[in-house]
Amino acid sequence: MSKQTGASPKITKADLVLVEQLRTQTAEHNVNNVTRTKAYLEFYLQHPEIHWALLGHMVSRNGGWNMTDLKGEFLTRLLSKKDREVFFAFLERGNWLIFQDIYPQFLLYKESLKQNKPLFHLCSYLNISIFMETIWNYFWVHQETYILTVALVINEQSYLEKRVVQNPIYQKEVINKFEFILQDLLSFNHILFPYGKRSLAGQTLHQFESLHERVLLGKRLYAVLFKNKERLKKIVEWAKEHPHTGSRKDYWPNIFNNVNEGIPGFAYQTRLKACQLRPRARKIYSPTLENAWKNISQPEAEKGDWFEDNRVCDYLIDDTENIDGEIQNEYCKTLERLELAAIAKKAISILE
Repeated sequence: MSKQTGASPKITKADLVLVEQLRTQTAEHNVNNVTRTKAYLEFYLQHPEIHWALLGHMVSRNGGWNMTDLKGEFLTRLLSKKDREVFFAFLERGNWLIFQDIYPQFLLYKESLKQNKPLFHLCSYLNISIFMETIWNYFWVHQETYILTVALVINEQSYLEKRVVQNPIYQKEVINKFEFILQDLLSFNHILFPYGKRSLAGQTLHQFESLHERVLLGKRLYAVLFKNKERLKKIVEWAKEHPHTGSRKDYWPNIFNNVNEGIPGFAYQTRLKACQLRPRARKIYSPTLENAWKNISQPEAEKGDWFEDNRVCDYLIDDTENIDGEIQNEYCKTLERLELAAIAKKAISILE
């Protein structure tokens, strides 16, 4: 792939008006995690050929659950208020950045269909990478959904790399500080796809700070989501029937509640065993996003095109082996470890 695109169609006044309209429409949906997540699903249901829209919807749901975990049952015991606020800012910035980069691409595709001609020469006016301009033009002709989806995964993670992952502030206050917690203790590294009554599929990320590992995770998640057609149908049905609130009650109302059932002053006791509540145990508090965090006004996205090396195109090869997506047992064990850590932290604070 070359960064030279040749002669682009001449920009018109109508094009410039369209660019501003797309920016406005994107901003209207880019308010918080719930509005973004909803917008992804709505677009997928209108354009099911754009597979990333569903993948983005499901991953964004997980982002919302991670955000509300910071105000939920366990992390309020394990992390200080300041640490939780920094962590939320980190998650929210990434969620916001991805949406403001990818959603205009979806709207540009939608407008191209409407006008019956490709309009992807406008990508540069929306600060979208030349890599994606090339891929969208290729998709317009060849309709290869796999290549488009994986390209969007590459774009999304590369776009975040310098703006969030390599950001010195987040490196110091989040990634280095929470590396152990993120990788080995909490459920931040589990990406869950609920379906059916109480089933979960998904994958686990073990090296968040690695761009390579995040891209490979995206490819595996895509395989989990789309290669099993029967499960895909159930996941879409679940997503349509359960509007995203940010609370983990959305997928396991038998374990989580968005209302805190705790009684002040009573000692915390273990409640979980094999992803079931013990007899007469109260549910785990998992608030909605609306009740957990206020909306944040984000500074403008940093300019610059991440695309510098043709070797990223190697990721476009479909090399994902058969992946069953089993994650439920691992996630259940993580919840139990998290509960025990919260109890241990409470006990230590009493001794101090």
